[in-house]
Amino acid sequence: MCLILFAWDCHPDYSLILAANRDEFYARPTAPADWWPELPGVLAGRDLQGGGTWLGVDRRGRWAALTNFRDPADRLGHPRSRGLLVRDFLAGDAGPLVYLETVAAAPDAYRPFNLLAGDARCAAWFGSRKGVVESLTPGLHGLSNALLDTPWPKLAEGQAALAELLARPGSPDPEDLFALLADPAIAPDEHLPATGVPQEWERLLSARFIHAPGYGTRCSTLLLFHRDGSIRLVERTFDDGGPLIPDRHFAFTVPP
Repeated sequence: MCLILFAWDCHPDYSLILAANRDEFYARPTAPADWWPELPGVLAGRDLQGGGTWLGVDRRGRWAALTNFRDPADRLGHPRSRGLLVRDFLAGDAGPLVYLETVAAAPDAYRPFNLLAGDARCAAWFGSRKGVVESLTPGLHGLSNALLDTPWPKLAEGQAALAELLARPGSPDPEDLFALLADPAIAPDEHLPATGVPQEWERLLSARFIHAPGYGTRCSTLLLFHRDGSIRLVERTFDDGGPLIPDRHFAFTVPP
């Protein structure tokens, strides 16, 4: 997943409001969000190639999300898919900080990554290129393919758009959150990061919503944790030709 915008513990009605895009090759086999038969308490999409997922939640109210850290120079062998980091957290019992500290002890088992993990009381981040587990402070945060809150144009502009949306009274409209994720605008060359990919790809990857040859935004996901214990996940999926209808809606309540 290449863009995660989220409000942590700073909205009067929601402890978490998360809007995320997963960008991936169109040819990579993927299953849409659903309850996993072998892990009945886990709700997530599935990477059918690596066996893991990019974002998910469980019935206990624990959630996790992942992005890669863009580094074309990384050529080391890594036997495990990064998506297993999200799956293993949701399938286990460790709290967010304990789990991330365990991951931090052996980060080289995976290609470079960023991992968010949280529950009703705590949210934390570990970036393998920074090497330190950090508890998140209440507020708006964003993650793309660099360190947390790195002000790449799509991240900074996305955070500003999310802040404007959440300043409106009442609950956020899912369609407004999806519209925020669907922006195809490409950043001016002078604002592009230099991550080691060709300039034309830096341009294509600078959009919040990506549609490039063979590669693009495969799904947009909303994850909303209401303070009354109810949780809602909505997923909108895409292929090379556009959105796949209908959206997938899930709602459940965490036991008190």
